[in-house]
Amino acid sequence: MTTPPRVLFVCIHNAGRSQMAAGYMTSLSGGAVEVRSGGSEPGDQINPTAIAAMAEDGIDISRGLPQLMTTEQVRDSDVVITMGCGDVCPIFPGKRYEDWELSDPAGKALDAVRPIRDDIKARVEALLQELLPPS
Repeated sequence: MTTPPRVLFVCIHNAGRSQMAAGYMTSLSGGAVEVRSGGSEPGDQINPTAIAAMAEDGIDISRGLPQLMTTEQVRDSDVVITMGCGDVCPIFPGKRYEDWELSDPAGKALDAVRPIRDDIKARVEALLQELLPPS
């Protein structure tokens, strides 16, 4: 694993789940993890409801832009977390891959996005404990 560890979060549109996960990992790691996110079919903007849900928890993801996941991003990451994008992610030996089954927040009201946000936060916290165990 590289130092700092590199984590890539991938979902279809890179507009909701992966952006929320990247926001939490960036904030909770205090910069100790290099965070990337991408999508297999990037949208044109971050989901406004995801932005609002994250703002409630003090994290601003409003400046993010959905981006295409690249083969280079996958190759250069230590951990690749996919969220509903199927088999579009290239596989490289020696990488850690996880698929997080999470509902897509697209088109959902804030009340429905909050539990998704909270699930993502708990998963990011657990991953962070594995990547940066207390010394």
